[in-house]
Amino acid sequence: MKKNYLAAAFLLLFVSATTLQAQIKIPKILNNKSSASGTGVTEAEAGQGVKEALTQGVVNAVLNLNKTDGFFGSNVYKMFLPQDAQKIEKTLRSIGLGGEVDKAILAINRGAEEAVGFAKPIFIDAIKEITVTDALKLVTGKGNTITEFFKSKTNTKLIAAFAPSVKTSLDNTNATKYYSDIVNTYNKLPTTLKKVNPDLTSFVVGKTVDALFDQVAKEEANIRANPMGQASDLLKKVFAK
Repeated sequence: MKKNYLAAAFLLLFVSATTLQAQIKIPKILNNKSSASGTGVTEAEAGQGVKEALTQGVVNAVLNLNKTDGFFGSNVYKMFLPQDAQKIEKTLRSIGLGGEVDKAILAINRGAEEAVGFAKPIFIDAIKEITVTDALKLVTGKGNTITEFFKSKTNTKLIAAFAPSVKTSLDNTNATKYYSDIVNTYNKLPTTLKKVNPDLTSFVVGKTVDALFDQVAKEEANIRANPMGQASDLLKKVFAK
């Protein structure tokens, strides 16, 4: 069973008989820089434990999409043709070129599945930059505190990082070729009055970023609803105190 590291971070919120007491003890954890008995939790351990929890949560979100059918096999995230190109699909299917459209759609989703893996180091870098105190505030917050934190810290970087990686991924999966082929075929039809731009990158980047943050939000919601999941030995030590 996959370990749910982030779940342990929320024990402070949801263990009804000890929640308030645990929250009050946070400063004591942070001030306990060493433990003569060897059983206490140091500030370094508290910080490492919380950051470990955050890291595992966002990594899980990335991995849910960064795999075969993470996009294409999803009823939620599967990408179709851009809105201004949807008329292409109808026209080309009507003249027997539906197979080419299907190839383009599959390749677009495969490109997104490959590219989303570039999000992991960006998220991890953001986690490294936060302080122990801020990390504890995140995990003891409510609603979508963690998701909003990652949006504020990483959205611009993700778009910048995804643009070249998505283009490379679309090239690797032949999405660029297939999409260009169907767009050019459509644009050459005598009935086509308005030409369609064959550039896919910005469309796929936007959809990929939206899907990624949606996964982060779902990961956060699941943890808040079920905080009693398994945790690492370090996190058990940190949040048992």
